[in-house]
Amino acid sequence: MIAAVLLIILTILLPPVGVYCVAGCGADLLINICLTLLGYFPGHIHAFYLEYVYYNRRDFPEKGPAPGVYSQKVQTGGRGYGTVAPPVQQQAAI
Repeated sequence: MIAAVLLIILTILLPPVGVYCVAGCGADLLINICLTLLGYFPGHIHAFYLEYVYYNRRDFPEKGPAPGVYSQKVQTGGRGYGTVAPPVQQQAAI
């Protein structure tokens, strides 16, 4: 909860930094930088939309893909982000 409040305050001050914290470095960050350069409010709208989708997907992961979101981390709400190699099973020597 405290992290979400700090993220909102950070997004109010600098929308691209808030997007970077949620989505990482990718297409969503580039889009937000461009929108922020075009005007301060379009960058805020995009940043808060990404944060809304991210936190909503953390609570309800079964939803389909959100339109206009290119980050897989945001689409899944941070669940299942990245890959983990399965453990290697060793065979007994006969």
